[in-house]
Amino acid sequence: MKQSETITQADISVKMVLDRWNASALNANTLLDSLSDETLMKEIAPGKNRGIYLLGHLIAVHDDMLILLDMGEKLYPELNEPFIKYADKASTEIPTVSELRLYLTKQNEIMKQKFEAFTTDDWFKKHTAVSAEDFVNEPHRNKLNIIITRTSHLQYHLGQLRLLK
Repeated sequence: MKQSETITQADISVKMVLDRWNASALNANTLLDSLSDETLMKEIAPGKNRGIYLLGHLIAVHDDMLILLDMGEKLYPELNEPFIKYADKASTEIPTVSELRLYLTKQNEIMKQKFEAFTTDDWFKKHTAVSAEDFVNEPHRNKLNIIITRTSHLQYHLGQLRLLK
């Protein structure tokens, strides 16, 4: 934003939400970088999800954001089945931790570019899972709200992943 532009409450709101998303993504990357591939193969607790499942799950959920935010197609649609549709260990064919790390890096770069291309007004437009008719009565079902809910989701799973340290 140029200094000559007037900063609105909407601009501030968008900045606050995106700053939290970016900080959460950075925290996730830092934590994941501190965990070895072997550690990510372990269960968070006995009988619970493994770290690899949570990593794949986060990538798959964030991939869905591209659709919800009308930013294009998923990068990794093949992750939906093993990491969203089914529970951990239900699918025997999943990418390796190393592959998932590469997917996450690429996904973060692309999402950052797409987020930066949005204007403040873009963030307050409806997301793709709400009809135009429903959006009239529920304007909070906007694209910025997707970032808020996905940031909470990311933080929840980061808490689980910290148990692997």
